[in-house]
Amino acid sequence: MADSPEHMQIEYGVYVSSYAEAMAKLLGEVFSRYDPPAVAAGLTTSEFGAFVRLLCPKAAVEGLTIVARLAGTGELIGALLTEDSASAPPDGIDRLSPKFDSIFNILGQLDAEYRGGRVARPGELLHLFLLGVSDRVAGRGVAQQLVAACLKHGTRRGYRVAVTEATNKVSQHIFRKQGFVARVQRSYEAHRFNGQQVFAPIAEHGGPILPDTDG
Repeated sequence: MADSPEHMQIEYGVYVSSYAEAMAKLLGEVFSRYDPPAVAAGLTTSEFGAFVRLLCPKAAVEGLTIVARLAGTGELIGALLTEDSASAPPDGIDRLSPKFDSIFNILGQLDAEYRGGRVARPGELLHLFLLGVSDRVAGRGVAQQLVAACLKHGTRRGYRVAVTEATNKVSQHIFRKQGFVARVQRSYEAHRFNGQQVFAPIAEHGGPILPDTDG
């Protein structure tokens, strides 16, 4: 009988293009099921997966994304999709489901307040974008290890500051444990998009924060 995930070793490494479909499937499933804004917007696994696929070519080129795989089978069971904060959005963003619009709006407000009109230069700011771990390895600290590995890899690449958007209390806890400090935050209950309280159903989650590792 094959070893269960609980008894198999987990390897962490840099994303390569051959992982694209596995990463799109994993992050699509995790975010559509557990990410409060994605749930509130009604995003499906396939819709979120389509978003991840747009980001995959850039992830392969930049070499900043870290994945977790089972050592015995190579199965991808975790990913932290990461990018240079100065890099441009991929082509095709405008063709995604309009369900993303309210999410991009609230996260865009966080980003605009954080930057304060400053323009990041390439190689300056590491953006930890999408973090997801399979239910099969829940409770094994995979998310913490992904963040730690990503920060270590980014430091080797010359990045001195890392930034992220944490949309729920679990991810906020993970990033705080890795030394991130909240700089900007928003309220799901108070946020309006096109005059509607689109995130009112997830008000119990508080709101997204934008933390970084600067200082």
